[in-house]
Amino acid sequence: MRRASDGPPLDPAVPALLAKVGRYPQHHGGLGVVRTLGRAGVTVHAVVEDRLTPVALSRHVGRAFVRPTTGLEGPEELLAAFLALGRSVGTPCVPVPTDDEAAILMAEHADALAEHFLLPPVPPELPRLLAGKASLHAICEELGVGSPRSRAPTDRDELVDAGRELGFPVVLKNRDAWTRLRTPAVGSTTAVRDERDLLDRFPPGALPPVLVQEYIPREGAEDWITHLYCGAGGAPRVVFTGLKLRSWPPHAGVTTRAVALGNPVLGELAADLCRRIGYSGVADLDWRYDGRDGRYKLVDFNPRTGAQFRLFENVEGVDVVRALHLDLTGRDVPSAPQADGRVFVAGHLDLPSVAAWLREEHRLPHGLLPVAETERAWLSVEDPLPALAEAVRFLGTVARRLGRDVRAKATAGRA
Repeated sequence: MRRASDGPPLDPAVPALLAKVGRYPQHHGGLGVVRTLGRAGVTVHAVVEDRLTPVALSRHVGRAFVRPTTGLEGPEELLAAFLALGRSVGTPCVPVPTDDEAAILMAEHADALAEHFLLPPVPPELPRLLAGKASLHAICEELGVGSPRSRAPTDRDELVDAGRELGFPVVLKNRDAWTRLRTPAVGSTTAVRDERDLLDRFPPGALPPVLVQEYIPREGAEDWITHLYCGAGGAPRVVFTGLKLRSWPPHAGVTTRAVALGNPVLGELAADLCRRIGYSGVADLDWRYDGRDGRYKLVDFNPRTGAQFRLFENVEGVDVVRALHLDLTGRDVPSAPQADGRVFVAGHLDLPSVAAWLREEHRLPHGLLPVAETERAWLSVEDPLPALAEAVRFLGTVARRLGRDVRAKATAGRA
């Protein structure tokens, strides 16, 4: 099988910018962007939180711009920041957003950014609608695409009604992209057991923007991923499908182990959806196969590069980020079969996921042994510093959490 570095030549005269809004310095998806383009000879600049973030230490970063943001800034302030970044790069470049907020900002202000950035011709309002959980559900209902039943309550009475209508347990999500940073309803996707648990999470008063979603039982269900890049008018250039094996937190968090597995039915579902709505750009879609009715149901549509995108490439060495760069620089995107059997592992996050599986199932999960075609989120012999920096930050995070737990137990004991 061909290595990613053996793919078609990219235009080295056109740099790229890793674009982000918000603070998430330990993001392996951004490192994947830097590595896949850097190995292809493209100069990659990156927006980072500080000089010691793992991405900033990659040998493939041309220049690290220390421009931390929180997502609380207004659109004018963020737009000005990206315009300043474009001027600093000095030549038109391909931005690669790794969060919904950056993707939305660039779509809605494409005209102002066009002087400095090469952007896919996506309808300006579309990324916001796709990233919003309630608006995505409305799109799915209109187009007949499978989607879990969902409700977007505006007060506690409607919240109770939603739980009773959908049936417990239910899943809670932040309803919109920007509100997850400004007025988060939950820290991450959360399952609640009963009505008391639901109400305990939201004290009386204004209800934050939340989506209540039907829980699809794990028995008979499977979690699938589609990553794709679409050109103008929603024409698919590359479409990939894979099976999610584990995540952290379990069953609802970031992918920690997945396998590239061709699924023509699911691939066509994703491609047809993008054609019908005219989506252009990189997209990361999460689906849940519901064994109760035999349908794939769209859980999330992320209008940007997904953290595990390096799981996928075709036999010509093209992943979605390389396809983006090829297309926006006027080069052909080779049409070729997906390279099946590749495995993606986010090692340090997969360890607690395995432990949680063992605790719940009382047996070891599948997919523990290494395989030849494994794409590791952090480890790289030719680019070792990001993994070392991530290990230090991860151990620091673990130590702080353990310290908080010890202090909380000591306080409870004294009480």
